[in-house]
Amino acid sequence: MKSKHRNFMADVNEQALTISKAQATSDLTPEREKIKHMLIGSSKAVTATIRVLHQLGYADIRDWSPLLPSPNSGEVMSILIRSIAVQ
Repeated sequence: MKSKHRNFMADVNEQALTISKAQATSDLTPEREKIKHMLIGSSKAVTATIRVLHQLGYADIRDWSPLLPSPNSGEVMSILIRSIAVQ
């Protein structure tokens, strides 16, 4: 015969399981941190490197800044800022 009353211990166990799942999920969620990549060199070398990184699937070409003048004569630079997971 089934009781009309719920077992309060079952509720406690259910709550503990829910809390432990939430804690486990938050422990596994990595923090995000920005990382900056800077390429400096001839416009040909910088552009070629951006293309290679794109072909490798690392970064879309549009994610890089336009070629900017470098303090060094004959060189340009391009910057990529990404957010990565850090454990």
